[in-house]
Amino acid sequence: MANYAADFQRTLSTTASVGTITAESTTQARRFLVYDMIVGSEATPADAGILWTLQRCTAAGTSTAVTPQKLNPADAAALCEAGENHSIEPTYTSAEILLNIPVNQRATFRWVAAPGGELVFPATDENGFGLQTDTISTGTPVATAQFHFSE
Repeated sequence: MANYAADFQRTLSTTASVGTITAESTTQARRFLVYDMIVGSEATPADAGILWTLQRCTAAGTSTAVTPQKLNPADAAALCEAGENHSIEPTYTSAEILLNIPVNQRATFRWVAAPGGELVFPATDENGFGLQTDTISTGTPVATAQFHFSE
C-alpha cells in the first residue's frame, strides 16, 4: 500500500465540514486506511472550545479539490478524492461517528492509530469520511487538519 497526505484548511463554524476523503468515482474505487490525523488552529489564540467529529459519509458534497500528496515520490498518484471548504455538506451516515475530539483552540491534537486500529473505508464509490466542527464555543477561527492515509 502507498501512503499519502491530505491537508485541509477552513474558517470554522458550527457543523461545517473541514474536509473529506472519499473513494474515486471515475476510476476503480480502492479501499483506504487513515492512520494519522492532526487538527489545530493557526488563528490568533483564544479560549474557544472546538469539537472535531470524524464521521463516515456516502457522498462527498461540493468542495474545493485537494490533491493528496505522495509520501514516497516513487508511488503512483492517489485514486481517492479529497476536498475542503465545502459549499454543500457531505451526506453523513447517521450514528457512524468514528472520532469525537474536543480541543481548546490553543491546542493542537494528533491521533495516531495503534497497529491494526486504522480507520478503514470501503472501496465503494463516494464512500469515505468527513471531518466536521460540530461545536465552537465562540468566534470563527481558521483551522487546519492533516490526514495520512494508505490505499
